[in-house]
Amino acid sequence: MSLGTGTGTDTIRALTADDHARWLPLWQGYLTFYEAELPDTVTQTTWQRLLDPAEPVHGALAIDGDGRAVGLVHWLFHRSTWWVGDVCYLNDLFVDASQRGRGLGQALIAHVAADAAAKGSPKVYWLTHETNLTAQRLYNGVAERTGFIQYRKSLQP
Repeated sequence: MSLGTGTGTDTIRALTADDHARWLPLWQGYLTFYEAELPDTVTQTTWQRLLDPAEPVHGALAIDGDGRAVGLVHWLFHRSTWWVGDVCYLNDLFVDASQRGRGLGQALIAHVAADAAAKGSPKVYWLTHETNLTAQRLYNGVAERTGFIQYRKSLQP
């Protein structure tokens, strides 16, 4: 998908095995943004799942006109007790801070929505932290805020 954002033509495209060196800094930037650290085995497993066609997990990159990866999105499909087919969960969305405000976040969401629609999903849904007001401004313009509150019970120390 080509986009007319910024000064050049940006592209949103599926991850390939050759993208690891482009993907990893964005993944690390995403984790840093949320002040999270993951063991290398989790990052390696995530990368492998993103490339495995048997997995329900998918990924795409936003590539700017100069060929640099400037954003990423990961999504997955899962069963639901409220729908016969699978629904789509947008798991991770990140745009490099220097590239924000150019429409890339919205384009990445649209990329996921197009894939979900093509696969018969009735919706795409996602979470964001309550303090991420910048992202919420984007999300309020492209989706409905449902009012649900997430609860989590940790099962590991």
